[in-house]
Amino acid sequence: MELKSINPYTEELNWKYETLSFRECEKQIEKTRSSFEDWSALPIEVRLKYLEKAATILRKKARNYAEIITKEMGKPIREALAEIEKCAWVCDYYTENAAEFLKPEPVRTEAEKSYISFEPLGILLGIMPWNFPFWQSFRFAVPALSAGNVCLLKPASNVPGSALEIEKVFLEAGFPKNVFKTLLIDSKNAMKIIDSELIDGVTLTGSGAAGKAVGALAGKRIKPLVLELGGSDPFIVLEDAELEQAAQTAVQARFMNSGQSCIAAKRFIVLEAVAEEFLENFDKYLQQLKMGDPLDAETDLGPLAKAEFVGELENILKDAEKQGAKPKIYGTKPEKGFFFSPTLIPNAKSEMKVCSLEVFGPIAPLLTVKDESEALKLANSTEFGLGGAIWSKDLKRAESFAKKLKAGIVAVNGMVKSDPNLPFGGIKKSGVGRELSHYGLKEFVNIKTFVINK
Repeated sequence: MELKSINPYTEELNWKYETLSFRECEKQIEKTRSSFEDWSALPIEVRLKYLEKAATILRKKARNYAEIITKEMGKPIREALAEIEKCAWVCDYYTENAAEFLKPEPVRTEAEKSYISFEPLGILLGIMPWNFPFWQSFRFAVPALSAGNVCLLKPASNVPGSALEIEKVFLEAGFPKNVFKTLLIDSKNAMKIIDSELIDGVTLTGSGAAGKAVGALAGKRIKPLVLELGGSDPFIVLEDAELEQAAQTAVQARFMNSGQSCIAAKRFIVLEAVAEEFLENFDKYLQQLKMGDPLDAETDLGPLAKAEFVGELENILKDAEKQGAKPKIYGTKPEKGFFFSPTLIPNAKSEMKVCSLEVFGPIAPLLTVKDESEALKLANSTEFGLGGAIWSKDLKRAESFAKKLKAGIVAVNGMVKSDPNLPFGGIKKSGVGRELSHYGLKEFVNIKTFVINK
């Protein structure tokens, strides 16, 4: 089987690669298993020196890596450059903090000595998506490597070039061979790997369907896992919000990466007292978006990552129109490329697919509600629970509202985004476990208790 990397803007072939057979995977994983013993035995200060070098390489070659991202999945080059810098940031963060996070914790008990240590588990498989091909892979790998684990990366089929470059980053930084390894494999072989004794833990960022399948196999094999799945994040605007700032941020929160983000704002819930004014501001900033060549630094909105995504969004839009929606479409699509014009649905209804599914694309539905109580009920009326945003000048009121929002992340007067300092993840069908912070670091360690008596 071949993996083909297609440029979503030119529709031309970037690169193609042969996938590995399961037997070839077994051989590679055997090498990775051997490398684990030496890597985990290194003092953590030595491991972190390699991470420090990785950050330097990322910054030095940022333009090269960003162009690969843009050519493979269509992200505007400005956003791709920011993605590389974020990868360097997560290396910085764990370089500075991992040793402290992993220090043994003394506990006073009746024993002579009791403490908790944090020991690496072994080989971890990361099944990572295409929308942030560098960032989400680094978000998985950096804390895991810091803790002394070794990592296998199974990338999405449309971004193999990015995945191979990530492996090169670690090798150039001096990491021993096979401590981090990219496996170009299909989903079938990835599932066979999970359903075996070849690995010791698995993490997936992807769809709910993929999460269910991976979770079932990990449960069958009693393996630790982290699932970062979909979202339908509400962006809630109360009547006392700073409306222009809220609208400007709303456009960024929805249309960044062409709307292809699990933590994008996907439902705009606005109190009717300010709905008209918010809509006017939202419309103003939407009109300013420039759609076009993602390698052009002036471009705000690139193509979708795959051709089939265009048809999926068209079907979602047709469903809304059948239920009375009158969408407003912005900009002129380039003649070539997998583009979908930014679209606003000002009179959306909660039963529309655009409000009930995780929509990966530049469509913004606006729902009007009478009061704060109705806003909260609507915000929580979804199977997802990843993130949410609440806008109000009354911070006490906003924080009180945020506590009632069923989500893993809430932003007040801002947009939801990941930060190495803070745990990242959701509840309900948005996932299991956390990434980043010291919480993410400890998802894949043996939290080992020592009780020592005379």
